[in-house]
Amino acid sequence: MSIILAAGRRSRRAAVTGIVPPSLPVRALKGVVLLVCCAVVILPFMSVISTSLAGQQEISEAGGLVLWPRQPSLDAYRAIFAGGVVTRALLVSIGITVVGSLLSLTATACLAYSLSRPGSFAHRPLLLTVLFTLLFSPGIIPSYLIVKQLGLLDSYWSLILPVLVNGFNVVVMRAFFMDLPRELIDSARIDGAGELQIMLRVVVPLSKAVLAVVGLFYAVAYWNSFFTAMLYINDTSKWPLQLVLRTYVVDNAALGADQLNLAAELPPPQQALQMAILVVSLVPILLVYPFLQRHFAKGVLLGAVKG
Repeated sequence: MSIILAAGRRSRRAAVTGIVPPSLPVRALKGVVLLVCCAVVILPFMSVISTSLAGQQEISEAGGLVLWPRQPSLDAYRAIFAGGVVTRALLVSIGITVVGSLLSLTATACLAYSLSRPGSFAHRPLLLTVLFTLLFSPGIIPSYLIVKQLGLLDSYWSLILPVLVNGFNVVVMRAFFMDLPRELIDSARIDGAGELQIMLRVVVPLSKAVLAVVGLFYAVAYWNSFFTAMLYINDTSKWPLQLVLRTYVVDNAALGADQLNLAAELPPPQQALQMAILVVSLVPILLVYPFLQRHFAKGVLLGAVKG
């Protein structure tokens, strides 16, 4: 009887809305598939966190990755934050990400605004140059030679200046600026505002969504970058966190007491240290994203809907 009533309700709803709702088995199947997808994503992350909290005996019994530690301990995190190579690399990565993102966002906004004004200086050559960078990259050897000739080897600027402006981000921000109401800009110009005042007082306040999205793109790129540091930085004291992560996790190099600044102390298990470094490298971006989620959801739809 209940099945007949449910079928009747579905038929009436389909007659009103024109959409046939899925049956109970189909919804159950979708729920199972969703749970499996969530488990595939969540379980490896839980295993990484659990291994960073486990001891040597539990790691050995589990074969390297622990799903749930019986006696969780923060010894691995205390060791990597004791002032050794990981702490120094974390500070380097934070500094490069903050400074690089601010400089890149400023340069991209200025270039995108100038390209969005048809009568700006060298408008077409600059636009063609930006589009050209989307098709061709400079290559590793030419980039290294330019950085070397500029005297930027073993300098933090070598991690920022070669990637200061991204052509894709310029195109996205330019499209957003061109969609802003022309009347607002003309009104500000009639009131005597210059181009810089128009950009700072009119365009930028209306462009929080695209600024948040492009800023997040730059921050993630700077935070995750390790290849440029491997090319340009020879001094290990200037390594960013991702290069340390590659050295001690991917290449499986051992972290000793001297790298961890542990005086006469036995370091925690290597697997726990490696997973702790991995967690530390993931957490900052995971903490920043929720604050930008509202702008990000709006910004990713740029150009998808035209009014």
